[in-house]
Amino acid sequence: MLIAAQLVNSDNISHQDGAASKKRVIEKLSQMLALNTQATTAEKIFQALLERERLGSTGLGKGVAIPHARIPGITHTIAAMMTLDTPVDFDAADNKPIDIAFALLVPEDDSDYHLKQLARLASLFRDEQACQNIRKSKTANEIFELLLAIDD
Repeated sequence: MLIAAQLVNSDNISHQDGAASKKRVIEKLSQMLALNTQATTAEKIFQALLERERLGSTGLGKGVAIPHARIPGITHTIAAMMTLDTPVDFDAADNKPIDIAFALLVPEDDSDYHLKQLARLASLFRDEQACQNIRKSKTANEIFELLLAIDD
């Protein structure tokens, strides 16, 4: 899975966002994701992501979360990314706040590919150097270029 390709371009990255809570992070990601589909609304995306969070936190640990949900009506994966200027509690596995969030929406009937996407993202975000490079980036475009380089 090409991570940058899921984002399409740097417009789907919010750099140094001021979201101050888990709920606000999910809300802002929902709004960003909704801009990339006519099949659903930001509110429905928000509710789907919240429902998924109720099953268990998507906070991986080491400052990273991957909120994701299956959405009826979409035909391909949609992604958005956010880095935060101040880390927020996300009920992560290591009980540490997150400052990187990468959200995915997948078609309702897409299970195998969805799992491969999540595994690829988890692998990327376990790489301490990659995360440090993302954190050091000064713009959304820098983050996008970094992800393009990782995809190569």
